[in-house]
Amino acid sequence: MAGNGFGEIFRFTTFGESHGEAIGCIIEGVPSRIFLTTEEIQTALNRRRPGQSDLTTQRQEKDQVQILSGVFEGVTTGTPVALLIKNENARSGDYTEISKKYRPAHADLPYDLKYGIRDYRGGGRASARETAMRVTAGAVAVKVLEHFLKTSFEVKAGLIQVGPHKINTDNWNTAEIDKNLLFCPDASAVKIFTQEIENARAQRNSVGSAIEIRALGFPAGLGEPVYDKLDADIAKALMSINAVKGVEIGDGFSVASSYGDKNADQIFADKNAPNGIGFSSNHAGGILGGLSTGQPIIARIAVKPTPSIALPLKTVTTDKENTEITTNGRHDPCIGIRAVPVAEAMMACVLADHLLRYRAQYA
Repeated sequence: MAGNGFGEIFRFTTFGESHGEAIGCIIEGVPSRIFLTTEEIQTALNRRRPGQSDLTTQRQEKDQVQILSGVFEGVTTGTPVALLIKNENARSGDYTEISKKYRPAHADLPYDLKYGIRDYRGGGRASARETAMRVTAGAVAVKVLEHFLKTSFEVKAGLIQVGPHKINTDNWNTAEIDKNLLFCPDASAVKIFTQEIENARAQRNSVGSAIEIRALGFPAGLGEPVYDKLDADIAKALMSINAVKGVEIGDGFSVASSYGDKNADQIFADKNAPNGIGFSSNHAGGILGGLSTGQPIIARIAVKPTPSIALPLKTVTTDKENTEITTNGRHDPCIGIRAVPVAEAMMACVLADHLLRYRAQYA
């Protein structure tokens, strides 16, 4: 299986399956002499950890990360950083009944058609369990950004939609995100989102969601203007997250109904702004021609409803016979909640990679 790594200079590769012995990550390109502790990575992991509320899967994994290499006496050595998390609470027996059936909206069918074999225990390599290692890579990426950026910065994501309900973006409050179990930046939307998720769970169903990611304090010029555009790499990073079916940068799909004079972020001289240049708006999401402008970098993702639901769905067996399937086990009624720290991590990884690429050419 190819395609298990992401990035150019700051590059990480993950391995492991949902119900295997462990999952892991090897990160290359981490510069030497960066202070890095297990506790810093663990803090990021704890935000994604399952079983923290009734609104997420009840699988109880401590997600205790181990640093196997690349760090000596709390400082990176410049060699690959290897990280490991052991799986402790897998209940493979929950999946015995579906071993001969393909779950609709899951990767079961294309996996079997491609490889001729699949690990049906929790989805194997296709499971969102893999995203825990993306969060570890993101935590290391943040340390790289802290080491090289001379000004304050922030990479933060928030749940902005559950089902048909959306936040009022004028109410976005970054400080609110870690004050509620939904990672929602609008306090007034938390109760509405919670009720929607609880309703879906009560009906043995699931519900879709959307997440916005904001990166502030980054310099102009990150990205390459042709095939390695910053927004192209962000889109790939976010689209590679399990269950993500759409990515927007800036105004995204709404530009299709806009006009040139409305969509243009007009430019003016501003002595107080980075580079002495200001913008009247940020429809571009902080990226023009594949390069960062110094404005906030804004992206959004659409996350599909959890495909594992306890309602009967039509499918076929591995012998291509029509049947029905009901997926039991422990599943998130709304994937978007635990996808928030994953989206943050992937954005941080892209920005760390492009910052190192920039420094390699121009520093």
